[in-house]
Amino acid sequence: MARLGRAELFLGPCHMNQPSVILLRPEDDVAVATRRLEPGEDIEFHADRIPVRDVVAMGHKIALRPIAKGAPVRKYGQVIGFATKAISAGSLVHVSNLEAGNFERDYAFSSEVKPVEFTKEKRTFQGYDRGDGRYGTRNYIALVSTVNCSASTSRYIVRRLEQLGVLKDYPGVDGVVAVTHKAGCAMQYGGPDHLQLDRTLAGFARHANVAAYLIIGLGCETGQAAHLIEGEKLHQLGGGVSRPPTVINIQELGGIAKTVEAGVQAVIGLLPKASRHKRTTIGADKLILATNCGGSDGNSGVTANPALGVASDLLVAQGGTSVLAETTEIYGAEHLLTRRAVTPAVGQKLIERIKWWERYTGMFGAEINNNPSPGNKEGGLTTIYEKSLGAIAKAGSTPLVDVVMYAEPVKAKGFVVMDTPGYDPTSMTGLVAGGANVGVFTTGRGSVFGCKPAPCIKVATNTPMFRRMEADMDIDAGTILAGVPVEEVGRLIFEEILAVAGGKKTKSEVAGVGEEEFAPWSIGPTL
Repeated sequence: MARLGRAELFLGPCHMNQPSVILLRPEDDVAVATRRLEPGEDIEFHADRIPVRDVVAMGHKIALRPIAKGAPVRKYGQVIGFATKAISAGSLVHVSNLEAGNFERDYAFSSEVKPVEFTKEKRTFQGYDRGDGRYGTRNYIALVSTVNCSASTSRYIVRRLEQLGVLKDYPGVDGVVAVTHKAGCAMQYGGPDHLQLDRTLAGFARHANVAAYLIIGLGCETGQAAHLIEGEKLHQLGGGVSRPPTVINIQELGGIAKTVEAGVQAVIGLLPKASRHKRTTIGADKLILATNCGGSDGNSGVTANPALGVASDLLVAQGGTSVLAETTEIYGAEHLLTRRAVTPAVGQKLIERIKWWERYTGMFGAEINNNPSPGNKEGGLTTIYEKSLGAIAKAGSTPLVDVVMYAEPVKAKGFVVMDTPGYDPTSMTGLVAGGANVGVFTTGRGSVFGCKPAPCIKVATNTPMFRRMEADMDIDAGTILAGVPVEEVGRLIFEEILAVAGGKKTKSEVAGVGEEEFAPWSIGPTL
């Protein structure tokens, strides 16, 4: 069984310094264009010259050999779909002649588990040791809204604090973040949505990047603060005594204005506590890395994602944790991850989530293969299988040690999968709620994502987009298309992770992005 591995990357150059196409595996039927190819020109591939028959944009696929109608088409050494018509060598392979179809996957549980080679050189970052087993990379105060009805009030508190300028006296505090959302009511009390929302809110409240928090509610919502505190065992330590967190309810206080004033005074009371936390030297094994991709293109699985996979492996070799999410973008490639599961039971947990997604989408008449967005397709991706094969490259090559539910606390060390949707804000919300204290977000089309309180490093898959959006992109992985080794870019990403964990601001932080992106996953009906 062929599997993804960066050591098998081949270049099919038109000239040595800048390849016209990239072949990812010797058995592939297609190559990926590194620039726009025009009809009438030839590409040199090994000893052959292949005439280009169609316009093939950068990141799109060109057929290297004739492909019969109905035949499987391979990229990454794996099936990405089936030809809907005969395809000539040199033709564009895309939505007009390729569809996903169905094929059996051999899960071969735990058949390719490679032991982690832990590095002797221990790396560190300057972070926050909370003294209770949590290790942060930022130092925020959070206002956790139980329901959408208290969202505006939470934001008004932040705005009032900014007007008063009180944070200037506490330079060690990164800010006050309003954790607001559109849910919290019209759901089954104690049902799956309620419990999942509680888990997500609690994950942000006790996040290692949060020094202190308030809970702000309306008063009559389904998502009661008491249910959240009791169910998630939330507490704050004060004077050596465990006590419940401060809860402010709009209805009890007599309206928005009074709640804002109470909230401002409560935050002012928390600022000295938060400011007492200082950065100190912490081992890289305390990092929990969220890996996500969004606005993907045909270069994602060639450049940024495999480079992030290198960085993930480097972190795991330090004893840290790297988390892959977006289950709908694992679909069609899950058989490569089950081979890496430390036990068949861990691999089966992943397959159970895949089967759940098949049932869940089927309830609404949806197809998981509809996942590639119009922007993804314009960037060269055709089927969910192709997208997934490129997406899981973020996971590197170390063993899969656990599979967790959405926003579930990540406790295992090593490579972990979290079950999330492919929608970027919802996926990253779950990852941060699970404890990720730093994130890397790869993008080919140009996502401008941020996710407070966790810093998010954005990696561009191609140089033209990086240059066009340099104010929003942190790293250009498009240099791989020009011949820079994947490993070199992966080491660059790893060093950036350590620097950002130690306080270096990401482009999204400089732009102030990160509060609107809190988007808990709602799985049930709105009642």
